Amino acid sequence: MADKLSQEDLLAQFENMTLVELNDFVKAFEDKFDVKAAAPVAAVAAPAAGAAPAAEEKSEFDVVLTDVGAKKIQVIKAIREITKKGLADSKALTDKVPSTILKGASSDDAKAAQKALQDAGATVDLK
Repeated sequence: MADKLSQEDLLAQFENMTLVELNDFVKAFEDKFDVKAAAPVAAVAAPAAGAAPAAEEKSEFDVVLTDVGAKKIQVIKAIREITKKGLADSKALTDKVPSTILKGASSDDAKAAQKALQDAGATVDLK
């Protein structure tokens, strides 16, 4: 099979991916093969993360709302839950996109906020 990539080729591809792209790949892999990422997947991801120490060292993230989507009310509710802001402040964040929802959040908090907003129908970037 001429199109088959070697392990080195795959690792080179992972090395050039951002953390968000790598996370999306892992989710797609889990969905395609109906598995959960465990030691074997983490072992493949580890060299890519080690090759980009600047990305691994980042401990604070900004959660940026880039698109509200069709379910604006659900997004406003998610923002209120995440930020503990009132209705007017949360609505204002959805009216002016891109909007920074969280600034300097930990990796876990940023990912949780990203998931909550995406579940509500929004498009979110971690920076």
